[in-house]
Amino acid sequence: MKLFGIKNCDTVKKARKWLETNQLAVDFHDFRDDGLDSATLEAWVDDLGWEALFNKRSTSFRALSDADKANLNAVKAQTLMLANPTLIKRPVLVHGSQTACGFSEAQYREIFGK
Repeated sequence: MKLFGIKNCDTVKKARKWLETNQLAVDFHDFRDDGLDSATLEAWVDDLGWEALFNKRSTSFRALSDADKANLNAVKAQTLMLANPTLIKRPVLVHGSQTACGFSEAQYREIFGK
């Protein structure tokens, strides 16, 4: 099981705390420190869709140029997310063949049967 995100993100912190409290071991991958490869992002897009991953509410999105924000599609969004991983809604949890984006206790309870 692997959790992807940014270590100082509040939502990532909540997810990591929930996993720790429920004694679930997870490998953590920080986008800023460890980067992100296109194959991993493409797998997430295949599983979840680019719209679920692309965080239009982030400060990173607001900092994009109007040209980058215009006419978003899967290819353009993936290019932007690879260049700016902070555009990805966090955290991304990969558990076996399942991929989940964001964090809610209810969602994690369902994933882990807790």
